[in-house]
Amino acid sequence: MCDQTFLAITFGPCDSCSENRPLMNLYIKTEPINYCSLCMEIMACQGLASGETLKSLKAESETLRKKLEEERKKLHDVELEKVAEKAEALGELNMKTRRTLKGHGNKVLCMDWCKDKRRIVSSSQDGKVIVWDAFTTNKEHAVTMPTTWVMACAYAPSGCAIACGGLDNKCSVYPLSLDKDENLAAKKKSVAMHTNYLSGCTFTNSDMQILTSSGDGTSALWDVESGQLLQSFHGHSADVLTLDLAPSETGNTFVSGGSDKKANVWDLRSGQNVQSFDTHDSDINCVKYYPSGDAFASASDDSTCRLFDLRADREVSIYSKDSIMFGAASVDFSLSGRLLFAGYNDYTINVWDVLKGTRVAILFGHENRVSSLRVSPDGTAFCSGSWDNTLRVRQEGRGVGRELKQGGTTLYG
Repeated sequence: MCDQTFLAITFGPCDSCSENRPLMNLYIKTEPINYCSLCMEIMACQGLASGETLKSLKAESETLRKKLEEERKKLHDVELEKVAEKAEALGELNMKTRRTLKGHGNKVLCMDWCKDKRRIVSSSQDGKVIVWDAFTTNKEHAVTMPTTWVMACAYAPSGCAIACGGLDNKCSVYPLSLDKDENLAAKKKSVAMHTNYLSGCTFTNSDMQILTSSGDGTSALWDVESGQLLQSFHGHSADVLTLDLAPSETGNTFVSGGSDKKANVWDLRSGQNVQSFDTHDSDINCVKYYPSGDAFASASDDSTCRLFDLRADREVSIYSKDSIMFGAASVDFSLSGRLLFAGYNDYTINVWDVLKGTRVAILFGHENRVSSLRVSPDGTAFCSGSWDNTLRVRQEGRGVGRELKQGGTTLYG
């Protein structure tokens, strides 16, 4: 999202020529180095075969990319909407706001659910991270960060810790306890350090590892206990704005999206970029895996949300309307995968039928752009965070909608 993109200009001695110049940050075998543009070009040209130039290699790369696109198109034999023609149409959705969480003094930038389906963590431009009881709307914990624009926050799988970060370029982990008056800042542990702002973070399947994305163009996997960098991921040519970890049963992969308009799928173990999609026309603000892990959705400043099938290696659906002229900031699926919730910069939340590609509802209530949106772990509700400084917990108005709930009882009736 362009409004949340910050440029950090590094100036100092080049690690190669020692001259004081503007520096470019990059990693070689996980080791960070700072080279000036001249030394970067010299390094890039090293090892070129006779007659090869960077220009010729770029041309060859573009030719190969076009050939791959042609092969992909040969497999594009049917549209998702045609396959879904016989699927039963969804009934009318009547989503209602059940709880409104007020307490932030500025824009809410990120939020996440606890696995207990009741607690929520949110971060804001006011520099605060708040843990809420979404049922009572009480604040259970509040942490004041050393920076404004806390752009990322996440709950640990155990529910015993939270992670957050932003313009401080760090990802910090705070253990939680039952003592609501405890000073969490005293237990702060700085786990990850990037060379530009932290845009996203998520724990892996345990509390011991955390995955981060940053405006420095990289993502990274860290050990929480030691703060050691376990793996770095390089492939975006601009800020990485978002990431999402694949459901545990589908393997060790995650997807990231950035200001280079690309969504990349990565292997956590090898650090390799295994798939890449570049059909968006602007920044990708959010990516989210389909519940089965076989596809993912993206939200972009180009006013569209898109669905990408990983097995077919292509985009299979675009969710857009001519009347939608503002960017999409966040997306998430219902537990069944039939609904796609998308928050937009025009203050609305659009609900899409994933199979048919049609819009089934428009939700109002926020008074500024919807920056973050997440469905609860049991699928009975979803929460949205907004630049109007509030979070709203919503459910189907007739009780709990079958496509949103998928079994269980509700806390918010």
